[in-house]
Amino acid sequence: MTIQLSNRVQRVKPSATLAITAKAAELRASGRNIISLSVGEPDFDTPQAASEAGIEAIRSGFTRYTAVPGIPELRQEVADKFKRDNDLDYESENILVSTGGKQCIFNLLMAMIDAGDEVIIPAPYWVSYPDMVLLAEGKPVIVACLSEADFKLTAAQLEAAITPKTKLLFLNSPSNPTGMAYSWDDLAALGEVLRKHPHVAVASDDMYEKIIFNGKKFVTFAQVNPDLKERTITFNGVSKAYCMTGWRIGFCAASVQLIKAMSKIQGQSTSNPSSIAQKAALAALQGPTGALDEMVETYAKRRTWLVKALNNMDGVDCLMPDGAFYVFPSISGWLGKTTADGVVLEDDVMVCEWLLDAAGVALVPGTAFGSAGQVRFSYAVAQETLEDAIKRIADAVKTLIT
Repeated sequence: MTIQLSNRVQRVKPSATLAITAKAAELRASGRNIISLSVGEPDFDTPQAASEAGIEAIRSGFTRYTAVPGIPELRQEVADKFKRDNDLDYESENILVSTGGKQCIFNLLMAMIDAGDEVIIPAPYWVSYPDMVLLAEGKPVIVACLSEADFKLTAAQLEAAITPKTKLLFLNSPSNPTGMAYSWDDLAALGEVLRKHPHVAVASDDMYEKIIFNGKKFVTFAQVNPDLKERTITFNGVSKAYCMTGWRIGFCAASVQLIKAMSKIQGQSTSNPSSIAQKAALAALQGPTGALDEMVETYAKRRTWLVKALNNMDGVDCLMPDGAFYVFPSISGWLGKTTADGVVLEDDVMVCEWLLDAAGVALVPGTAFGSAGQVRFSYAVAQETLEDAIKRIADAVKTLIT
C-alpha cells in the first residue's frame, strides 16, 4: 500500500535554514572544516538563574502536566513584562505560553485563518510565515520591501495589498533576516492605514526585541497604536534574549477570546509547554539583565565589523542593521560570474551552495526569505570564527571569473 500524503503537507517546503544547517553538519561529520553562519540562535549560555530554576524544578518533582496555556505565575510575569517593557496592559488571561514562538504563531493561524483568507507578509520574511499560512489553508500575500526603505513595509504598500479577503498582517521587528527595526513613525503610518480596514488584524513578532543597538528604542505595534490593541497579537519569548532556544518557550498577548481559541488549538496539539522550561523562563524574565547587556554589546561590535568587511568586498552591498544578529547583504555583483570549476552562479541559491563547497562556509540564500539576490549571515559566532569565515569567502570570490 502506498500512503497518500495530504495536499496540505505537499504545499509546504522544509525550513531552508534548518536544511542548510543539516547539510553543514553532514559535511562536518565527513571531516570537512565547516563554519556555519546559518544558525539563528545566540552563541551565549542560558542565564545561570534560569538553568538553576530548571534543575530545581526537576529536583522538586515539578515534572507533570501543567495548565495548557502555561503556569499562572509565568503568565502573570509575561503580562508584567509587557507592561514593564512595552507599556501594554494585559491580565494573565490575555497570555498564552507555548512550545516556542513558532507554535504561538501556528496556534494563531489555525485559530484565525479559513481557506482563502489572505495574510500579508512583507518580504524579506522569516522563512516559516508563508508555509504556516499555507498549512492553515490561507493565502500568503507577499509584499516585496526594498533596501531603499530599509526592507520595511511602507503605508502605501500596505494600502495597496489590502483586499476584502485580507485577514492578517505580519510584522517582524527587529527583522529576521534583515535586522531592521520599525520606528515609532513607521508603525504609526501603518496604523493609519489599518484604521480604515477594521477587518485586518496584526501579528507583531517581537522575538528580537531585546537585541537592538546604538541606543535605538524598541517599540511594538500596539504600543504605538493603542486603539488597535484589540486586533493585535504580540509575540515574544525567551529564545533569543535569554539564549534559551532549546528550552522552547514562546509567549503571546491578545484578546481573551483569541487566547482561548489559540489555547484550544494548543490543547489538541502539544498541550502544555514543558513544565521544567516554564520554571526556567520565569527565572529568566525575573532575573538580572547584566548578561543580556553584555551580549548585546558584543553583537553590536560584531555587526559593525562584519558590515564594514562585507562592504569592502567586491560585488557586495550591505546595510547596517538596527538589531537581531543578522546582516542581509546583496551579492548581486557575484551573480553571472563563473567559478573555477566552470559553473555560472545564476542565483543566490547557487552562490550559497558554491560557498559551502569552495569555502566551507554555510549561509542561507535570500530566496528562502522571499528576497532573491541576497544572503543571510548570522554573526552569533565568536569574532575569530567570523573573521575566518570572511577571509574564506573573500579568497573564494577572488577566484570568480567575470
